[in-house]
Amino acid sequence: MSTASGNTVGMDSSMALQKQMLARHYDRLSRAEEEGRACAYTFVPGNLTELLLSFDILPVLPEINALQNAMRKKSRDYIATAEKLGHSEDVCTYVKCDLGMAKSGNVGPTGERLPDPSVLLLSYTGCFTFMKWFEILKQEYDCPIAMLHVPYQGAGAATRNMRDYVVEQLKENVIPQLEAVTGKRYDEDRLSEHLAASARAEDDFVAVLESAKHKPSPIDAYFGGVYYISPIFTAFRGTPEAESYYETLREEVQERIGGGLGPITPEGTLPEERYRLVVEGPPCWTNFRDLWKMFYDEGAVVVASTYTKVGGIYDNGFRHDPSRPLESLAEYCLGCYTNLNLPSRTDMIVKYVEDYDADGFLVNSVKSCNSFSAGQLLILRQVEERTGRPGGFFESDLVDPRYFSGANVKNRLESYFQMVEQKRSAVRSLS
Repeated sequence: MSTASGNTVGMDSSMALQKQMLARHYDRLSRAEEEGRACAYTFVPGNLTELLLSFDILPVLPEINALQNAMRKKSRDYIATAEKLGHSEDVCTYVKCDLGMAKSGNVGPTGERLPDPSVLLLSYTGCFTFMKWFEILKQEYDCPIAMLHVPYQGAGAATRNMRDYVVEQLKENVIPQLEAVTGKRYDEDRLSEHLAASARAEDDFVAVLESAKHKPSPIDAYFGGVYYISPIFTAFRGTPEAESYYETLREEVQERIGGGLGPITPEGTLPEERYRLVVEGPPCWTNFRDLWKMFYDEGAVVVASTYTKVGGIYDNGFRHDPSRPLESLAEYCLGCYTNLNLPSRTDMIVKYVEDYDADGFLVNSVKSCNSFSAGQLLILRQVEERTGRPGGFFESDLVDPRYFSGANVKNRLESYFQMVEQKRSAVRSLS
């Protein structure tokens, strides 16, 4: 993102920090095999980054590689490669993009080759596709798999038995596998140090998200939010780098609040906040900037989103707890957004609409992501009924450009904003 020139307060320091962090991480990955560093392929929801770091294992996240490739316009060819190998058009496009990249030399989004995994660490949270994905990766790489089964919150809450079940797997399956891969013993004190660092970063991260309650909101919690979540959802949670990033980001956001400024867009600070929205569903990465522009051209700011909770729901009070390291990791995995049932997800969205004083609620229904898309129309109807604020719906895909119709999405959004205006006029006429 770029900032406008003049007297606006930007976020240049935090953005520079994040770019440096990512560059260093991919550089370490490019040298991992040469230096004998162990690497784990794992996923964002329920990731065990602190545990991996306590073993000096470098995380590699296939979804992140896929979305980065989509933003760099590389995903189309990778998906075509996977489909030529027999994978269906209806399969999650993250999977096909990742497989296509692997079959094309496993060159990552920065142009450097990614290392083969030393271990496949599957901490399943709410997405059955992950298990099939790792079955396929197991066929590609000769390495062990560590499976952490996380029970689904079907009844709307995580129980002590669920937590104990996950902790038992950590002790009896995951940790022994990491010890075997690295030749190192489990060090609980070191894990606790990483968890303490995570909790400090999480405090600052929540303050950034909740800054959107201000009017105007100093952030966009969906399009801008994908940048804010990157360090804490990927390879950096539990590190001093992440602590520094979120401390800096929080300071910059506070400056924007003090200056009465809206969020930064690719074309500079948004001059006027006309609509405050809550959005459900992942972004369309292939047309990320195009979609964002459709919002900020209308003065629409996303003040809360569910996508920024896929890697952990911190604004409900959860923090990683260094005094209960394995229990804390288990509770984190159990609480990820896609591991919640539909009533819990609906309750969360209703709370966001009300707490952030949103004008309405939008769903981006992603063609190839059942974890998000199943039940979204039911959620939409219930949020409308409970809040009295209008909902809207549009469709795209994660990383397949064939399923993004700019004209169709733009028409849907323009019609939705007209509906919001009509709702406002009706309210004014009654007051």
